[in-house]
Amino acid sequence: MIKAVVGANWGDEGKGKITDMLADRADVVIRFQGGANAGHTIVNEYGKFALHTLPSGVFHPHIMNIIGNGVALNIPLLFSEIDAIVSKGVPQPQIMVSDRCQIVMPYHILFDQCEEERLGKASFGSTKSGIAPFYSDKYAKTGFQVSELFMSEKQLREKIARVCVQKDILLQHLYHRDPIDQDALYETLCDYRDKVAPYTGNVSAYLGEAMKEGKEILLEGQLGTMKDPDHGIYPMVTSSSTLAAYGAIGAGIPPYAIEQIVVVNKAYSSAVGAGEFTSEIFGDEAEELRRRGGDGGEYGATTGRPRRVGWYDCVASRYGCRLQGATDVAFTVLDVLGYLDEIPVCVAYEIDGERTEEFPVTRDLARAVPVYEKLPGWKCDIRGIRTYEELPENCRRYIEFIEQKIGFPITMVSNGPGRQDIIYRESPLKQK
Repeated sequence: MIKAVVGANWGDEGKGKITDMLADRADVVIRFQGGANAGHTIVNEYGKFALHTLPSGVFHPHIMNIIGNGVALNIPLLFSEIDAIVSKGVPQPQIMVSDRCQIVMPYHILFDQCEEERLGKASFGSTKSGIAPFYSDKYAKTGFQVSELFMSEKQLREKIARVCVQKDILLQHLYHRDPIDQDALYETLCDYRDKVAPYTGNVSAYLGEAMKEGKEILLEGQLGTMKDPDHGIYPMVTSSSTLAAYGAIGAGIPPYAIEQIVVVNKAYSSAVGAGEFTSEIFGDEAEELRRRGGDGGEYGATTGRPRRVGWYDCVASRYGCRLQGATDVAFTVLDVLGYLDEIPVCVAYEIDGERTEEFPVTRDLARAVPVYEKLPGWKCDIRGIRTYEELPENCRRYIEFIEQKIGFPITMVSNGPGRQDIIYRESPLKQK
């Protein structure tokens, strides 16, 4: 069976924990899009980890962890992550890198930094990981595929020279930087080849055999629906599709093979980077939620930047779950809200005086005002609770209110950062 674990909102929903938890029963975990511009935080018996490139199955020695063709592969970061987890006692993980995967080049990171500097206040809030320049080159057909690292020296040098003609013009005349050192770049690519060679494989063929054998496969997404370049808050989005549907492309499997889509959805809202965020809160109210939130506070796993925070947004979450095709919703960080007397929930938007429950395009979203309903809080710590019935009544009411508003079944409730902090729930929507 193939399952996808993806985000409903702006990212940072807790996908790493849910993937790590579901991996107990999986044979393969595969990253299918994105790069090292976002991280998954995982807490387990080895410690606390922020993964940026590695799939979240690496803590399970029986799992094959795959970097799919849809990923922006930063090879030095991949190997520094492997070294970092192994140094903390994690067994050497099984890893396969798709030979069709494309490589984040050193100049992609440089271009990302230069462009953010050039844009100044109009910048996109990029993590400066080279993601937008990488995907621009991929679709302009000037990127470097892992398989191309194994070309002859003559072929590889010729391609470097062709690509550098365009890059050097931009570097010198737009950004006023030095041209690319082609010899140094060639040596870098040779180093990348030597590092990745033992892990490179035909992922599509491997997954085809795994499906025939009935293996359990998890597709792990990065970020969430609101960061999708087509369906998100364009242009403040990422550069690869964040939807479960893209899992088929980014992994190399048939679309009908994805049978379960677990959409991870926070019990409140958070976001890193710029862009429209209707239910955002500010000041002391925001700082209190940020301080208590996540695991050790709401700060980006990749950047360390304070995350923007807000109340739960039913409009955005309903839209996000629908676009993902949610069969199950994993409701995370519910334990964080235990300090509140009342909990506001955004149930609709007002745009130019008209109320709507449908998520609009960015142009209209910029004028949206949140419409709130307040629910009573439960005023206690719910960590350690293992059954749904044991949760405080107001806590259950909060879950059931949101489930009714979004229209998708909440079947998992996360009430703490650890792998064991999960409550499975029978949803009435799942039974229909």
